[in-house]
Amino acid sequence: MAQSLLSNERIYLRAPEPADLDKLYFWENDTSLWNAGNAVAPYSRKQLWDYIESYDADIFTSRQLRFIIAENGTNTPVGTIDLYDFDPVNRHVSIGILIAEQHRGKGLGSHALNVLCEYCRIHLGIHSLMAVTGKDNAAGLKVFKSCGFSTSGSLKSWIRQGKSYQDAVIMQRLFE
Repeated sequence: MAQSLLSNERIYLRAPEPADLDKLYFWENDTSLWNAGNAVAPYSRKQLWDYIESYDADIFTSRQLRFIIAENGTNTPVGTIDLYDFDPVNRHVSIGILIAEQHRGKGLGSHALNVLCEYCRIHLGIHSLMAVTGKDNAAGLKVFKSCGFSTSGSLKSWIRQGKSYQDAVIMQRLFE
């Protein structure tokens, strides 16, 4: 794939396609990942199909965007990266990322996050990106720090894990 605003030498970001249904179904329904987001129940294939079919790529309307992270060369989907809670007036947005287990540890998350940061800075004119992750999520904290995010604060007892709670770290990246 040619170099563009949504790609680099390792990955490219693209809109969800019908061919992604099985992967999204697997990723969204992996209960081991639910504490990283807000999922409380599984998604049906129909719900995910409807999402893909009605995908709105206008962040100013939908206030969110989801990208599939795909490897250059193989075109293999390796995860998702999302923008959500977009505030067009104050130009800030939250970001979430998921790399499939078999593709972790290869630097793909950092590549995807760097590409998305540049897209946000250059194309959307974002001033502030924010991510919230568990304080024990060493891999998540590492990838955000490696991409220019710094700790802005913490949230006590924010993420429920069974009968206990984990503190969360607020990471932020500012653009001038």
